[in-house]
Amino acid sequence: MKNEMHIQFSALSENESFARVTVAAFITQLDPTMDELTEIKTVVSEAVTNAIIHGYDSFPEGLVHIDCEITEGTVSISIWDKGTGIENVDEAKQPLYTSKPELERSGMGFTIMENFMDEVDITSIPGEGTTVRLVKHLKKSKTLCN
Repeated sequence: MKNEMHIQFSALSENESFARVTVAAFITQLDPTMDELTEIKTVVSEAVTNAIIHGYDSFPEGLVHIDCEITEGTVSISIWDKGTGIENVDEAKQPLYTSKPELERSGMGFTIMENFMDEVDITSIPGEGTTVRLVKHLKKSKTLCN
């Protein structure tokens, strides 16, 4: 059985915690470990923050979208925006790379995502936006409708 949710919210930094908690609440039905839950919350925070700061350049009229799907112990999360996009995804994925050094960004967002998730796919079109797709296979998940 599949379960899914979709949310969108304004590109405001204060909504990052809303996104993290919402996704965490949705996946708790699978009874994830604390480590799994923490890892998922962390990657959601990283992806949402990237959409707000880099995708929309802190332009609050933009919308950040999250699609989350649970299928048999696997969580798939897509976080996307219609912002500026990324010119060179391979360069952006390099540890310590940041396009906004003046904001004292660590440049570790994509590295963290890749370390905490089983799959990370980043698609971006300059001028059109970016989608970050994250997949995590939970170790001891319950099946839906137990």
